[in-house]
Amino acid sequence: MAVTSDTRIAGSVSGGCVEGAVIDSALKVLKTGTPTRLHFGVTDDTAWDVGLACGGEIDVFVRIFEQSELDNWKKAFKGNQIFCSALVINGDDSVLGRELLIHENNTWGGNDLSPVIQEKIIKTGTEFIKAKSTRASKPDQDQTLEVFYHLVKPKPTLILVGGVHIAIPLVNLAEILGFEVIVIDPRKLFSSKERFPEVKQLLSEWPKTAFEKIHVTQSTAIVLLTHDPKIDDPAIMIALDSPAFYIGALGSQKTHQKRIKRLTDSGIGKEKLAAIHAPVGLDLGGRSPSEIALSVMAEIIQVWNKEK
Repeated sequence: MAVTSDTRIAGSVSGGCVEGAVIDSALKVLKTGTPTRLHFGVTDDTAWDVGLACGGEIDVFVRIFEQSELDNWKKAFKGNQIFCSALVINGDDSVLGRELLIHENNTWGGNDLSPVIQEKIIKTGTEFIKAKSTRASKPDQDQTLEVFYHLVKPKPTLILVGGVHIAIPLVNLAEILGFEVIVIDPRKLFSSKERFPEVKQLLSEWPKTAFEKIHVTQSTAIVLLTHDPKIDDPAIMIALDSPAFYIGALGSQKTHQKRIKRLTDSGIGKEKLAAIHAPVGLDLGGRSPSEIALSVMAEIIQVWNKEK
């Protein structure tokens, strides 16, 4: 949660129950510049006041967030890859509240940390990236230094191959859920701006050409919707060779078996083909385009959260 000195607020810590106390603390930290760590639990005298009488414990670390750190986050997000925020939450005054952003190939910030401490933090952070883990840890069992490692994924992207009717509610749902949406369909009748007025990247091209203009990452989901092998099959082949976290294809079991045979005949192995979610979506029992779109997004979100 971000709090400014004029009490503007963005985000949330707990959904509401400790917000008031945290905001008061944040305003004090903004004046003093000294980080602080708050603890709320049902055994505390303040449990009823902050709304934790129902149970649970929360630790909240409050610190000043500098413009230079915001610049570092922007640089880290530009890579469009998973990275790790390493924040020192326990240690002496020279390191407390310092942050280092870690990517497998780069780091940002941590200028106030010594090279020895940086090396320890980077080593542990890299391990957490591989393990896709978020938690507090003491790097190399250092008893004085405690770091909170927060795995950060960039904004996810949904690529829809086929501007069919189901794609319209699918685009709307994906955008509500925070996905950047790209629609590909060489048939201009199906990929018009009138059908998809809010889509920023609308490509009226064949998949091979369209995917040359797209950077597919570990935060990309790809869904094939056309039922046309001339369009879907080349897109699936590209998707299977990409780091996309989800690949789905519309169609019945019978349609998918025919698809598998075509792709097998093209030389694609069974292990790769097993990555395709088909029939696409969770079985919610729906039949309308909006219900099918909901089932597709439900499965994408399920896989996305398992990947975290």
